[in-house]
Amino acid sequence: MNKDRLSETFLALTELVTRLRGDDGCPWDIKQTDSTIKMYLLEEAYEVLDAIEGGSPEDVCQELGDLLFMILFLARMGEERGEFDLVEVMEKITKKMINRHPHVFGSKDVKSPEEVAYNWEKIKRREKGSPKTFSSSLQGIPLNLPALLRAHRLTERASKLDFDWQDMDKIWNKVEKAFGELGRTIHQQNRERVGEKIGDLLFGLVNLAREWELNGEHLLRNTNQKFLKLFTEMEAELKASSIDPDKATPAEMKRTWEKVKARVG
Repeated sequence: MNKDRLSETFLALTELVTRLRGDDGCPWDIKQTDSTIKMYLLEEAYEVLDAIEGGSPEDVCQELGDLLFMILFLARMGEERGEFDLVEVMEKITKKMINRHPHVFGSKDVKSPEEVAYNWEKIKRREKGSPKTFSSSLQGIPLNLPALLRAHRLTERASKLDFDWQDMDKIWNKVEKAFGELGRTIHQQNRERVGEKIGDLLFGLVNLAREWELNGEHLLRNTNQKFLKLFTEMEAELKASSIDPDKATPAEMKRTWEKVKARVG
């Protein structure tokens, strides 16, 4: 990496943001607030995820740039209000990362990634001071995370507080129990209770995935994409068989779906 080029391009981008927000800048950019920008920030973050999953370095590069722009935009608004500036943002994150990596920047010895994660949580709690309650660590997990990802983080954080079903069989038993309770509730025709039991089952499955070092959010994203791919292939197969997808019968769609599944695997 060319440090001079990095400095020049980063400074040019920050100056561009300042110009857009200036009196002679862009009316749309000038109008924006933290509240209006936050949704664009979230959208750009998800577009980065899509690009990563798509496997295109060019797309990842493009989307990272869009996300970086949103971050600089928010930092500029903070500076305009006299709350903080970009330099302070970078200084604080640099200090935080150094403090949370004593095995790299200090004398701490670690033997595994798991030990790094355990030390990270200890350092994080120390930075925030003694929690007022046992659940404070869990309450710090952002409410706006996607629900499956938040469930993963909740159970992960709880396990670091030694609250966990370490035995895989016990976790599976919990999932089976939740599934059985869901079945009984369905037979009772209680919509509210059915919803509650589905939530319990999803939570249990997320915890099971985590114990296998998997992430429920990632797994469902992959399954969503697999479903979309199969559905698209089914539509193409119907057309190849001279069947209009809009007029296909349920039996034709099901038969074609199974054929595509067998071919795609």
